[in-house]
Amino acid sequence: MSLFNKSYHPPGTEPGTLSERLAETSRPLRIQLTEYAPDLFEERDIASPADCKPYLESPSITWIHMQGDVSADTLRNLGEVFDLHPLAMEDVLNSGQRPKLDVYGEQYFIAINLPEFHNGGITVQQISLFFGRDYLISFSNAATDPFEPVRLRLRNAGGRFRQHGVDYLLYTLLDLVVDAGFPLFERFGETLEDLEAELLSKPDQTTLNRIHQLKRELLLLRRSLWPQREVVNALMRIEPPLLSDETRMYLRDCYDHCVQIMDLLETYRDMATSMLDVYLSSMSLRTNEIMRVLTLIATIFIPLTFIVGVYGMNFSHATSPWAMPELHWYYGYPLLWLVMLTLVAGLLFYFKRRSWL
Repeated sequence: MSLFNKSYHPPGTEPGTLSERLAETSRPLRIQLTEYAPDLFEERDIASPADCKPYLESPSITWIHMQGDVSADTLRNLGEVFDLHPLAMEDVLNSGQRPKLDVYGEQYFIAINLPEFHNGGITVQQISLFFGRDYLISFSNAATDPFEPVRLRLRNAGGRFRQHGVDYLLYTLLDLVVDAGFPLFERFGETLEDLEAELLSKPDQTTLNRIHQLKRELLLLRRSLWPQREVVNALMRIEPPLLSDETRMYLRDCYDHCVQIMDLLETYRDMATSMLDVYLSSMSLRTNEIMRVLTLIATIFIPLTFIVGVYGMNFSHATSPWAMPELHWYYGYPLLWLVMLTLVAGLLFYFKRRSWL
């Protein structure tokens, strides 16, 4: 997992330069056009941005979604149709942008991040949005279309979705991206519970690796999701008619969700840091326990080794007053074993009294 996944031009490149994005995997581009009004709904795939021109002249709302890897030529043609600013189009190609809101006259450019699980790890996909008076353009190079639930709501003729303006569509897309963090952090919570149980049983090097991976993923999410609260807050300050008072209330709810996700993120980061401290303390405790056991064993065998060493010298002479009389005792050998066992029992009793065992 890379902590720096931004694509960029070489230093000194002219602002607004559109160049092809180099990616490890190339996904084919699909351009979906959706036009709707209270009594109208049309959904189709188009071949090129030029096919959008007839829809711009109608009073209905036009939503164009580009799913996959968009080429520089396609983006340039789209910019000519919708008069997109070159700097904003450059940010679309140079993915990995910090979430932000840029204003270009009556046109707004929004870059936000969509977190998701992919191949057992966390990935963050950039979602780019152009928001105008009667149109919205969205970009996503994720493996699947993240806005399919929104399309299902639009297809429902009995719903209230089509009664709202394009600002409500913008809110719906933002709310979907923001709320994608809740199931993500639910899985983080389950992972943290498993790690806690593992730390209390038998932590090993695998546990440490999982904690480090968790901390890296939370750091990536903090860098990617924290600024989105600022984006939603800035959107709420857009004046009518681009943003209605009703949609502003919905955006306040979206802002609350951003705050909740940030609270979960900071809580889980603190828990992951605490787990690392617990792991280090547990490893230190295990080391101390092993050293304590080894020290007790060595302490028990020190006097036994001394006794065995003394009586292993075998200095024996029948007429010498300094000879070892025990060497000629009939019960000397079993008596020595009795002394050593008694010494061991006494040491164990002493250790138990001092709570060293």
